[in-house]
Amino acid sequence: MSVTIGSRQVGGGAPAFVIAEIGLNHNGSVELAKQLIDVAADAGADAVKFQKRTPEICTPEHMRDTPRDTPWGTMTYLEYRHRVEFGRDEYIEIGDHAVMRGLEWFASPWDVPSVEFLEDLGAVCHKVASASVTDIELLEALRDTGKPIILSTGMSTMAEIDRAVQVLGTDGLVVMHATSTYPMEPEEANLRMIPVLRDRFPGVPIGYSGHERGLQISLAAVAVGAVAVERHITLDRTMWGSDHAASLEPGGLATLVRDIRIIESARGDGVKRVFPGEEAPKAKLRRVGA
Repeated sequence: MSVTIGSRQVGGGAPAFVIAEIGLNHNGSVELAKQLIDVAADAGADAVKFQKRTPEICTPEHMRDTPRDTPWGTMTYLEYRHRVEFGRDEYIEIGDHAVMRGLEWFASPWDVPSVEFLEDLGAVCHKVASASVTDIELLEALRDTGKPIILSTGMSTMAEIDRAVQVLGTDGLVVMHATSTYPMEPEEANLRMIPVLRDRFPGVPIGYSGHERGLQISLAAVAVGAVAVERHITLDRTMWGSDHAASLEPGGLATLVRDIRIIESARGDGVKRVFPGEEAPKAKLRRVGA
């Protein structure tokens, strides 16, 4: 079973759907967002993802007036949330740029007004951030769009995941195994959850959303069956912002996509055969025939 997201197929034997998560790594700059879109397109990714919040809803009351040191000076946390949030005009500009570069684009809405915002802009699908797995009101709003839904499962129990899937339904659903540690250490990756989720939700494509340093764990996820891979991207991991350190720089993303395609080719079909390249060594080395 596969899910269609824009012009791409996820699951059903299609190549792994590679999502370059820009998130908030644009630091509120449309030009930086466009540069990151170009990085994703040049690397061969399939989609770019952003995050959309209504700051007054998503900023906890006790955090709103907390001072935050930023590249634009010290401001309250609520002011900072507004500073890095794109509005309609900015989303139209970056969305058009993504489409022009041959990419699908979508976002993680963190509240119901953000769902309506993204629907108005025609996002091809929606992503449930791991932090939102238990937000039933948000899940219901997403379900009611009729769009494909990608569900991340970090910081969640199996009971919470079951409940989210029950609300969303399995039609048009992609589930992403994830661990929400930034950056994530290898011992927290728990990649054996990928086949567990595949068995638990038959017919639902299962992917991997990673926050680790390096490429090995994401590549291993593909080897054990992930049909989608999401990684944060940045121009420079030393840039200001909370997600840059756990992100891939341009060369890393390009290598990831290249190596995913090699692994997909290497997985084969599980049918044992003698390949053409083996015939000459066989004739030279095998002394006793069958």
